[in-house]
Amino acid sequence: MGWASRRYGLTIDSLLGAEIVTAAGGIIWTSVTSEPELFWGIRGGGGNFGVVTRFKFRMHPLGSIVVGQWNYPAADMRQALQALRDRAHGQPRDFTLNFTATATGLNITAVWSGDTALAHTALSPFGALADGGIGSLEKLPYISLQSRNDEHFAWSRRCYCKGGFWSDVTDEAIDALLLSIADAPTPDSEFGAAIRRSGSRCSRRGSAYTGRGASYYWLAEPVWDDAADDDRCIAWGRITGKSLSTFSMAGNYVKEQADAGTVVALDAYGPEKYQRLARLKTRLDPHNMFRLNQNITPLT
Repeated sequence: MGWASRRYGLTIDSLLGAEIVTAAGGIIWTSVTSEPELFWGIRGGGGNFGVVTRFKFRMHPLGSIVVGQWNYPAADMRQALQALRDRAHGQPRDFTLNFTATATGLNITAVWSGDTALAHTALSPFGALADGGIGSLEKLPYISLQSRNDEHFAWSRRCYCKGGFWSDVTDEAIDALLLSIADAPTPDSEFGAAIRRSGSRCSRRGSAYTGRGASYYWLAEPVWDDAADDDRCIAWGRITGKSLSTFSMAGNYVKEQADAGTVVALDAYGPEKYQRLARLKTRLDPHNMFRLNQNITPLT
C-alpha cells in the first residue's frame, strides 16, 4: 500500500512476474501464465513460499505531486476527523490522504497526483477541517513525500504496530481513538489511518491480499527509544489495537502486525483463503523452512 495505490493499485497489482528459490532449492518463475497459483499466493501471502530473487513490474508515469500538510491541536481532533470523514467520500483516484494522531494533535497529509490546476480545489478543504488548522500546499517530488518519516523511524528506534481495515471512520471509532491517544506512552507514539478505496484501483481482485473492500487502513504504533519502555509501549499498542479492531472489518494486512504466528495469519486471511494458502505452502515448503513470519503452516 502506498501514496499511489488509489491511482495505480497496490504494488502487487503491478507485479508481472517473480523468480523464486524454493525450500528444496528449485528455481521457479511465477506469473499469470506460469505457476499461477503461486503467483496468486505471493501477492499477499508474504515470504511463506520461498525467496524472491527477481521481480518484473509494470511501470507507471508519475510526475510532480501537490501535497497539503496541516496540523490541528488536540482540542480540535474530534471536529477535524468528523469533517475529514465527510469530505473524503467520493474523491477521485488522483487524491489520497493520511492522518496521524498523537497526544498533542492531528496531522493531515493530502496528496494530489493529477492535473496540478485542480490540486488547490481538491486539497484545500482538508486545511479547513477545524478553526485551528495550520499548514500549506506545495509541489513536491514524490521521493520527498516517501522519505518524510525516515527520521521518525530511524534505525535503532523501537516500534510496535497493530492495524486493521475500516469501512468508514465512525463516531465510535473516533471516540476510541481519542481515548487511546490521550494515554500514549511516548510523544512519538501515534495512531494513523489512510484512505484506500472510494473508487480506487485497490478494489481489483485476483491475489491473496486481504482488504480490497476497505475504505481506510488504520495503524496503532508506539515508537520509543529506551528498552526500559518496552513493556508499557507494547502493552499500549496491543490495547489500542484491540480497542480499534472492534470497529474493523474481517481480515487484516499481515505486514503491519508486529506479532507473528499462525493465529495472526488465520485472522488476516480468513479460513477459506488461509486453507488455499496452506495447500500452496504444503506443496512448496512442507517442512516450514520459511516460518519466521506471520506463518502459514503446512497441512498435516
